[in-house]
Amino acid sequence: MNIVISIEHPAWAHQFQGIIKQLRQDGHRVLVLAVRKEMDLTLLEYYGIAFTLIARSTGRNIVQKAWLLLYTSIRYFLCARKFRADLFIGRASPMMAIASRLLGKPHILFEDTDHAVVGLFFCRLFSASILTTKTFKKNMGKNHRRVNTFKELFYLHPDHFTPDPASLGLVGLKQGDLFFIVRFVAWEADHDLGHKGLSIETKRTVVEELGKLGRVFISSEKELPSEFEAYRMLLPPEKIHDLIYYATLLYGESATMAAEAAVLGTHSIFCYFTGLGSITELENAYQLVYNFRLSSASQRKSVSMATALASEPDIWTLGKEKRKHLLAEKGNGMSMFLKEIRRFSGV
Repeated sequence: MNIVISIEHPAWAHQFQGIIKQLRQDGHRVLVLAVRKEMDLTLLEYYGIAFTLIARSTGRNIVQKAWLLLYTSIRYFLCARKFRADLFIGRASPMMAIASRLLGKPHILFEDTDHAVVGLFFCRLFSASILTTKTFKKNMGKNHRRVNTFKELFYLHPDHFTPDPASLGLVGLKQGDLFFIVRFVAWEADHDLGHKGLSIETKRTVVEELGKLGRVFISSEKELPSEFEAYRMLLPPEKIHDLIYYATLLYGESATMAAEAAVLGTHSIFCYFTGLGSITELENAYQLVYNFRLSSASQRKSVSMATALASEPDIWTLGKEKRKHLLAEKGNGMSMFLKEIRRFSGV
C-alpha cells in the first residue's frame, strides 16, 4: 500500500518513527509530509526518515493559522494524489483529514488532546477510524474507539525504549545525581490560542527553588530570557528521553513531556489552563503527574509541590515502582495502531 503520514510536532516524530519503519519493513511505501515545528525535522533526520517539507511555520495568530490550514491542505492533497495514496495515518491533522476525503481514502488516527478543536472537527467529519486514550473527554462519533494506552507508549514502552545512562555524561551528570527538567512552551498551538502560560515570577521561583536541591535544565520552545540562559538544556533532542528517565522531577507546561515523564517513572508537575483526560488519569490512577491550573494561587502551589516532591529522598525509586504498575495495566500503543492499519490494509 501507499501510506501517507504527516509530522507536525516533535512528539509526532517520536510517536510514529517506529510505525513508519515497520510499515516500510512490511513492504509498504510511506510518504512523510512534514511541517516544521521546533525540532521535528531534526528528529526525522536522526531516525533516518526521509520527508517532504510542506511548510516552515505553524502560524502565530488565527489569520496565519487559517492561511496555513488552507495552504498545507492543498499541498497535502497534491502530494498525496501524486503519490497515489491508499491510506492516511497519524494524528488529528485537519489537513490529512481533508486530503483523505478529497481522495476518497481512509484516514486512521490516534489522538489524546481533548481540546484540539480544529483538528478534531475535521477528523470527526472525515476520518475512518479515530483511536483515543480511554479517558478522552469528547465523543468522536461512530468511528471513535478508546484504547488502553497512552501515545507515549508508542515509543517509550519497554519493548521500544531502553534508557541510556551514557546520555547523562553529555550534560555533566552521572546516575544518582539530583537534577530537574523545567519545560516551557510557546503557547502558539491551535489549542493554546488566547491563553498564557506560567508567569515570569513563577518561572524564576521554580528555577531558584529547585536549584537549591540540584541542577536545573530548561527546555523551551521559544527564546529564553537572558536570566535563564545558564540553565538551557544543551542536549541532542533524540537524547531527551534518557534524561527524563533519570531526572528527579519534571516541572512545566508541556502535556506531552509530563506524560513522557510519567510513563518513564519520573514524577512531573503539569501547569495548564484546563484538565486533560490522559494527564488526569496519570494523576488519579498512578500518582505520577500532579496537575495545576494557571491562576496565581495555583502556580504558587505548583512550586510548593515541586519542592516537596524533590525533597523526598526516595522519590526517583518510588516513581519507578509506580511505572511498573502503569505498564502492567497499559498496552503497547505502537502494536495497537499497527493492528488498526492492518485492518484497513487487509494485510
